[in-house]
Amino acid sequence: MFVKAKVFFAIAILGLSLILSGCSTAKKTYRVGKGTVKGAWWAVTGAYKFTKGTTKLAYKIGKFSFNVARAPLDWPLMNEDIETIDGLPVKEAIRQGRVKNSPYTVKGKKYYPMSVARAQDYEEEGVASWYGNETLRQKDGHMTANGEAFNPNALSAAHKLLPLPTNVRVTSLENGRSVIVRVNDRGPFPSIHNVRSGDRVIDLSSAAAKKLGFYRKGTARIRVQAIRIIEEGQG
Repeated sequence: MFVKAKVFFAIAILGLSLILSGCSTAKKTYRVGKGTVKGAWWAVTGAYKFTKGTTKLAYKIGKFSFNVARAPLDWPLMNEDIETIDGLPVKEAIRQGRVKNSPYTVKGKKYYPMSVARAQDYEEEGVASWYGNETLRQKDGHMTANGEAFNPNALSAAHKLLPLPTNVRVTSLENGRSVIVRVNDRGPFPSIHNVRSGDRVIDLSSAAAKKLGFYRKGTARIRVQAIRIIEEGQG
């Protein structure tokens, strides 16, 4: 009963917010079964969000496991081209928790991430690449744009406009494989070596690229879909 109550409450709140916003997706319906969530909803087990004073969390979405840790503020950023977040120095914005969908600048260009509500219906096809394997050979750890420790062996990703963090499903259009990743960083952006790299939709960790089968190739055609989360009741 507790699980069903939480699912009903989550759906009721979502429906109310869509009606108030006038969004056409208010007409969508979702099927919910006992102990599992079908359609656009995914059940989460474990601690999904950081709480005050915590430095680590762990959760599962389906068969995919996520172990997340806060990074020390003196660790370097994965993408040091990020100049400001919400008008503040990057580390200060992270310290104040002003990152989720705050505007940020990269090489003088300002980016405006989408709202949490809009992100719920996000879907896009394009090219994915992967990044960050070089951190395995470096002495210190590295920090993502929302202050988490980067781990190339974890299922994570960088995206220019999704709120941080957001979980998305990435599907290879070349072989049909899918993986769920935690978007906790910003990118990919144009590089001095390849300006068109900024046209890519998402940068994945090497672990995610291996699961999708394009680690050696470097890039792949993919579809990215945001997933909706319902936390399962305990007991």
